[in-house]
Amino acid sequence: MTTEKTSQFVRLRLELVLEIDDEDALTAAALRRLAEEAADPEVPESERAQAESAVTEDTAEALACLVDPFDLVGEIPGIELQQASWSTEPVEYDPDSPDWDLDEDDDGHDGAADAGEDGRAGGIG
Repeated sequence: MTTEKTSQFVRLRLELVLEIDDEDALTAAALRRLAEEAADPEVPESERAQAESAVTEDTAEALACLVDPFDLVGEIPGIELQQASWSTEPVEYDPDSPDWDLDEDDDGHDGAADAGEDGRAGGIG
């Protein structure tokens, strides 16, 4: 009996709420990342300058600059990341509020989250 190898796609949803307790350290780390990426000759100077301005002015942008979904799954055997998207936005957080119940699906559908006008979306794929 032969078994045909089939590909199976799985959507992994992950939501994090992070407390930024050192904005300067976060911004500095994002600027270091951008400086490393600026060594790539394909990155236009205007794009680099715009990114530096964004991470300097907005800690959510700085965080988004440092987050890479591939880092979460890149070392897991037997999988290949097909597509990823992520966004950041400042939020008011109250851990005692029922709005922050992690057991509830707050978007009510299986679609990917889109970045809002205040968030940054990044992606692979």
